[in-house]
Amino acid sequence: MDQYPRAAARDTVVGPSSDKSSQLLIRDYPHRAIAIVSSSHALIFRYSPTTSEAIANGSLVSVSSARPRAGSEGTISKCMVEFTPASKKLLNDFRPLTPRPIYGTLGLITIGQDVFLSVVTQANRVASVRPGETVERIANVDFFCLNSAEYDNVFSLNPYDNELSDSNSPYGQDLGRREGELEYPYQELQKLLSNGSFYYSTDFDLTNRLQDRPVDSATFDIDNFDDSFLWNSFMISPLVQFRSRLLAHEREALDASRILTSAIRGFCSTMTIPQSAAPLSTAKPGLPSFLTVISRLSCKRAGTRFNSRGIDDDGHVANFVESETIYWSPSGTLFSYVQVRGSVPVFWEQSAGLIPGQQKISITRSAEGSQPAFNKHFEDLEQSYGAVHVVNLLSESKPGEVELTQRYHFGVNHCSLSRPDEKQNRDHTLLRVTDYDFHAETKTMGYEAAKGIRNYIEHSADGFAYYLAEEMNDAGDAVQVPAGRNRVVVVLQQEGVFRTNCLDCLDRTNLIQTLISQLAFQSFLNHRTEYASSDFWVRHSTLWADNGDALSRIYAGTGALKSSFTRTGKMSLAGAIADARKSATRLYINNFADKSRQNTIDMLLGRLVGQSPVHLFDPISDYVSGELSKRAAEFSSTENITILVGTFNLNGKTEGISDDLTPWLHPDVLGSSQPEIVAVGFQEIVELSAQQIMNSDPTRKQAWERAIKKTLNGHAQRIGGEKYVLLRSGQLVGAALCIFVKVSVLSKIKNVEGSVKKTGMSGIAGNKGAVAIRMEYANTQLCFVTAHLAAGFANYEERNRDYATIHHGLRFQRNRSIDDHDTVIWLGDFNYRIGLSHERAMELVKHQDLERLYENDQLNLQMVAGLAFPFYSEAKITFMPTYKFDIGTDRYDTSEKARIPAWTDRILRKGTNIRQLAYSSAPLRFSDHRPVYATYQCTVNIIDEPLKEHISRGLYDRRKAEVGQTGTNLDLDDSEDEDLIGYDAIEPGLPPASSDRQRWWLENGKMAQSSIQAPRPTDGASSTVLNKTRPSNPFVPSDENEWVNVPRANSRLGSFSSISSSPYEHINHSTLLSTSASSSTPRKLPPAHDTSGLPAKVGRINLMDEPIPGQGQTHEPPPPPPPRRQATNNTTGTQARAIPNSRESGETPKPNPPPPHSQPLSAVTAQVSGKSKAPPPIAKKPVHLTSPIMSAGFQDFGQFDEDNNKPVMPRRASTNIQKLTSRLEQSNSPSLTGGMQRSNQPQRSMTTKTGTTNYGQGGLSGGVNLPGLGLGHRKPVLPARPSQPPQPGPMPASKSVKNSAVDLLGDDNGTEMSGWETLRPS
Repeated sequence: MDQYPRAAARDTVVGPSSDKSSQLLIRDYPHRAIAIVSSSHALIFRYSPTTSEAIANGSLVSVSSARPRAGSEGTISKCMVEFTPASKKLLNDFRPLTPRPIYGTLGLITIGQDVFLSVVTQANRVASVRPGETVERIANVDFFCLNSAEYDNVFSLNPYDNELSDSNSPYGQDLGRREGELEYPYQELQKLLSNGSFYYSTDFDLTNRLQDRPVDSATFDIDNFDDSFLWNSFMISPLVQFRSRLLAHEREALDASRILTSAIRGFCSTMTIPQSAAPLSTAKPGLPSFLTVISRLSCKRAGTRFNSRGIDDDGHVANFVESETIYWSPSGTLFSYVQVRGSVPVFWEQSAGLIPGQQKISITRSAEGSQPAFNKHFEDLEQSYGAVHVVNLLSESKPGEVELTQRYHFGVNHCSLSRPDEKQNRDHTLLRVTDYDFHAETKTMGYEAAKGIRNYIEHSADGFAYYLAEEMNDAGDAVQVPAGRNRVVVVLQQEGVFRTNCLDCLDRTNLIQTLISQLAFQSFLNHRTEYASSDFWVRHSTLWADNGDALSRIYAGTGALKSSFTRTGKMSLAGAIADARKSATRLYINNFADKSRQNTIDMLLGRLVGQSPVHLFDPISDYVSGELSKRAAEFSSTENITILVGTFNLNGKTEGISDDLTPWLHPDVLGSSQPEIVAVGFQEIVELSAQQIMNSDPTRKQAWERAIKKTLNGHAQRIGGEKYVLLRSGQLVGAALCIFVKVSVLSKIKNVEGSVKKTGMSGIAGNKGAVAIRMEYANTQLCFVTAHLAAGFANYEERNRDYATIHHGLRFQRNRSIDDHDTVIWLGDFNYRIGLSHERAMELVKHQDLERLYENDQLNLQMVAGLAFPFYSEAKITFMPTYKFDIGTDRYDTSEKARIPAWTDRILRKGTNIRQLAYSSAPLRFSDHRPVYATYQCTVNIIDEPLKEHISRGLYDRRKAEVGQTGTNLDLDDSEDEDLIGYDAIEPGLPPASSDRQRWWLENGKMAQSSIQAPRPTDGASSTVLNKTRPSNPFVPSDENEWVNVPRANSRLGSFSSISSSPYEHINHSTLLSTSASSSTPRKLPPAHDTSGLPAKVGRINLMDEPIPGQGQTHEPPPPPPPRRQATNNTTGTQARAIPNSRESGETPKPNPPPPHSQPLSAVTAQVSGKSKAPPPIAKKPVHLTSPIMSAGFQDFGQFDEDNNKPVMPRRASTNIQKLTSRLEQSNSPSLTGGMQRSNQPQRSMTTKTGTTNYGQGGLSGGVNLPGLGLGHRKPVLPARPSQPPQPGPMPASKSVKNSAVDLLGDDNGTEMSGWETLRPS
């Protein structure tokens, strides 16, 4: 055993409270179901066999082609799940599955052919971060099978005996397992999860550091878990996805039940600090403080010591750990400091070996080949933590470690984060390295000499600052807060991180991290003029020693070396002997136990080949969620709120802190109204001296917060209005952002988060960057960003880069960016200048020529060019430049530098729901800048939650009735079960087979479509169409090509009738039309075919079939029906399309005479009908499956617009059409159409040999419209075609000839055209 016991061994074993436990129940008949039951709700699982499993076991033999194929991936296990209020009736058939309570659910996992539910059956409380936030260590985990009763009565021997159980060993194998003991598929996984290295909390999000989670939230959102540290992510993800599909009140109930558990691996422990040893005094006597260390081991490159080294191609490194020191005081102060460790980020390996110190290091990839992964690693670190300072502890004398250091330096030197841009100094970099040979430094003076590391890092430590939050005393402001807890406001945020490494990142690393944690906490105390006693530092060191032991056991198999010094500050003989024993133990474990442990870790993380997560299906909640999204308008409304935004560069001055700020914070334009939100940004809140820049002391910001609050509430008192409270503030050295809101709107605001982004690590550049705060006001997301960009008249390109760095790099929780908000407002000193000489600028200022000044404003020019703040807007500037003034006067700079006046202080906005009301400056003269303010009216969305709940309840009840009370807890046979869940696809590429409830071609109420883009033809003289001679079934083997090239026809619609014969394909006609319109050659259009005599059972119903008084009827035999086209029977719509829109065109309808010299259409009919079959009866087969032979004999004929002499719509080109066109042109026909009629008279007739053909308002009865060209559709506009050279013969004069060529698909003067309706089957 280790000389120093772990923290857990010292603490009294306390289990989770009873309100955090649930019961596990099972029902055996008629179907096996397992229920997790809390005090109010039940989560019920029921396994459902998949189609493949049914085929394999012989219960489904009707689909021969669906039998499993060799080499196919593992199938996805499916389970039905239901979350419902618990009741006696619901649980009547259930019995207890285990007599003990369970404390959480780790998730579901498939092992072999079985699906297991993993639950926590024993846990011990090990930490209290602050009152109401506890952490439990998992002591035992059990697995229960959803689809088999084979493992129901399996109990591990002495599972709760901490001394005898091998499962309690945090690392080693169960070498003492009894002979003959049965092995179960989950046995190794159970031992891994029960070894004491896993922790969870049901009170807060344990996977995120304090800075990345809501500090004052009573509940936490499971969706915000950081997957990098969530070790049960693979198992819990199906339940998290199921939770996301629940309604809001159901999600809240599921979270409140504490059923779902997030597990981290690493270390967590709290030291209770008595008030006598507490570094901060408190007004509450007798209450202790809490000092906590939480270490989160990443699961992205998880593994054992010699199986997991270096980096992978995704930028993840081995043994990456985020360690956080947290201190809570009863006075309401909350401190946090984070640092990380991780393997050297290059590709390298090391063999285990049995000789200590002789394990050979092998670098497996070239330096250039490693650079992309290296860059990705540090870019991720910079995005998560800010600037990075690497502390490399590798030896400078051992060859293997020297080579690693050289590769490390190569990567840093070639990383963009470490290279400053042009015109920037070295301080502007975001990545720097300090090499500290630990063994050489401590060789002579012992480990005490390691404290010298402070001299190398304290400069960065001051710049990185720390996280600080404090409770606010809002008792006098009528603020509603939870009982027993004041509202907490973030004061300061950590802006960078130390990344420490040695070879294993265990022993040396832990000692140096202890010193860095101590350095940060001392900085925090110095800012408050406090100090800590030696008793406190002993407790601090003990916690970090325990942390090192725990992390070392996970990675190497034993406790950490050098822990004796970490605990006491001295290295004793007993400690040296203990280190030697640990080294020998590590050799044994690393050589003989690690490989099997690695396989178990991979199984837990879902990385084994063929491993798939379990699929959960809820037939009722999924339907309700979809229907609610469609009916969102019923329970949504809007509300207008007022926002006041102000920005002020203080130039480090505090003289005006007691001045009247009313002209700035409540300008006259507001009148007696009060804005709901007041956002105030400061720049240079501290002087830009070398000492102050690196000082993150928040006291100056707090003083200004009090001044703002005093001004706002003083004015509110004078007008009898509401008081304001500070919602949240943030600071980045000299930049600060404070958000105040009215007390009455606090209840409407949620998910308030803050973030900072530096554009440099330290020095002068360290003062530049941004502070951002986001929130949700009702259901609208707002984001405020205050920024201080690079200074200098000519540095506008650097300012543009600063903007880009902030815009792309600033991230909130869940990786939410600035753009992921409905409304964004930027405010601050952007430092853009006016590009004029001093004399010219002063002359324009004297004459108040703001327009000429603005024309030369750098920000205006950069925004117009799209180089900065794209898509942002700024109101018209009506105030004089705000920089630079002589202090206390309205006189611009008269110093030797003679700064050119400029609008450096700006406020920009982006969003469709925001309108600017005012934009001006205020006459406060104690700085060299003038403060600027803007007021906005913002429209926010309001959700009526009671109404939404009422609608969802109705949908739920209706859906439950529709599915016949189907649920996991009710009786179902297997066919009904799979009807709800859905079947598997029987062939790759096919959709799942349909059922009574699931139809793949009607997903979400819409027909399924597969858009196919025709390949480009081999030459410009041909077009590519689908092969008509291929089999209609696309899955039948055939030698026919899918696509063929055909000569380009005169009509660009000529190939449409045969473009597809497969029901699985949908051709994008609009794309083909537009392509054809721009590439085909001009041509004449064919005349219309007389289809008025077609019987009603073919094509569209003939509107003229019934006798009309005063007009004759035709008795000719009908021509053949059109192939692959099925017209609609919408007679009303057909008539409406033929009526010209005389209101829009402004023309009076005129009677049009029939065209002269018209050839009798009966002759045309005879030509076509002589080559076609007789018309069939009403088709039973879908039109798109009609035999392609029929299309060869059918020709469409057109009509034309006699007023405008414009072709209206083409038809399919053929030899008969061309002959007929020539014949009509030679007969001096006045105009030609392509199947569409535009008439200004209700009816007309054409005389033929056999009688009179009637043309009603609906045009030709057999006409078919193109997709999108029906009534109410907007038609795409195509370029007009030039007319062909005229044919011999006179052309009749017409007034409409002067008009340009008609757009075949456009809406000409708003007149609707009849004819083509649709090519899709009805």
